[in-house]
Amino acid sequence: MPKTTTPTPQTTSKIPKKKPDQYNDPTHNYLHYWDGRDYEHAAEEMAIKKLLRHKHFKHAVDIGGGYGRLCVLLENYSDKVTLAEPSQQQLDIAADFLKDHPEIDRQLVQADSMPFKDASVDLFTMIRVMHHLPDPSAEFAEISRALASDGYAIIEVANYSHARNRVKHLLKGQRMPVKPVDIRSEQNKRDDEIAFVNHNPKTVIRQLSHAGLKVETTLSVSNLRSQRLKKLLPKSVLLNVENVLQKPLSSTYFGPSIFFLVRKAA
Repeated sequence: MPKTTTPTPQTTSKIPKKKPDQYNDPTHNYLHYWDGRDYEHAAEEMAIKKLLRHKHFKHAVDIGGGYGRLCVLLENYSDKVTLAEPSQQQLDIAADFLKDHPEIDRQLVQADSMPFKDASVDLFTMIRVMHHLPDPSAEFAEISRALASDGYAIIEVANYSHARNRVKHLLKGQRMPVKPVDIRSEQNKRDDEIAFVNHNPKTVIRQLSHAGLKVETTLSVSNLRSQRLKKLLPKSVLLNVENVLQKPLSSTYFGPSIFFLVRKAA
């Protein structure tokens, strides 16, 4: 993952869109990135379970799902699960991580050019991918094309408009940016470095609408993402509070991660 330590936020629509070759870097192991992030992982699983409650699908596709972190959960909701991942290294790690789940298909796929037939997938998930997409219009168009008329998509948004940022901007007398914000450190702001942005959820809703997709349900996720809180409180306590907060805080886009349950517009 690119470093994101206290960069100067820079709003731009010209952030280079680069294929995620970083995840083929032998010095970077995304599986290890999740060490110490049990709360965040559990909060995301919690959100998915809420959004998919009482639903079942024929084919679920996890776009940019890395090593298959969430594919095992998706098996509970779908007859077939495909890990659609653009990094060969991640697929190689997935071969071991998913060794007890041989029925999960693994494909080398770019999200803006997917091999699935029109209206052939009834569940897409795209979690922790939007922060690499300064302009997600091509990816949204592909999801809309391949999504079944009665299907669903879960789109997670790295949220720049979270509560702490809103307070910071308010104190400085600044409006919240509408365009994506480049949060890379200065040393990583190079054309050969993968994009790392946070989005304004209201802008993303408009982009989804332009692709023929509408938001049906919203959740605010990882609301207690704080190293201090994670040291002070047991994970069980954090998750109990998280469970209570995800829906009530959704209308304010409180947390650093926003989950949209999306369907095709009528």
